[in-house]
Amino acid sequence: MKYNQKTENFFADVYEVTRLIPRGRVTSYGAIVNYLGTKGGARMVGWAMNNCHREVPEVPAHRVVNRDGLLTGKHHFGTPEMMQQLLESEGIKVIEDKVQDFQKLFWNPIDEL
Repeated sequence: MKYNQKTENFFADVYEVTRLIPRGRVTSYGAIVNYLGTKGGARMVGWAMNNCHREVPEVPAHRVVNRDGLLTGKHHFGTPEMMQQLLESEGIKVIEDKVQDFQKLFWNPIDEL
């Protein structure tokens, strides 16, 4: 993927929304892109999450999962288990790479902000 000013601005917007996800809650790539008004760009949110690990302030990328609650981005953390460990440290139960009680824990920025 080629990065340019437009991409960097989009990533910054994604990071801003992601930083607002409360501890113990999760959202999806699609929910973030819908909030930002750029439907169809869920994959771009994934790319932003993959590139956020050196951002300051920190971006809680572990709180962003796919639309079914699956930890599809787990391979972009230090170890394959780290994303799950971070979620569990916030009280979120994960079984077989899937957030349990996903609908109950789901944070939709359109409704919450």
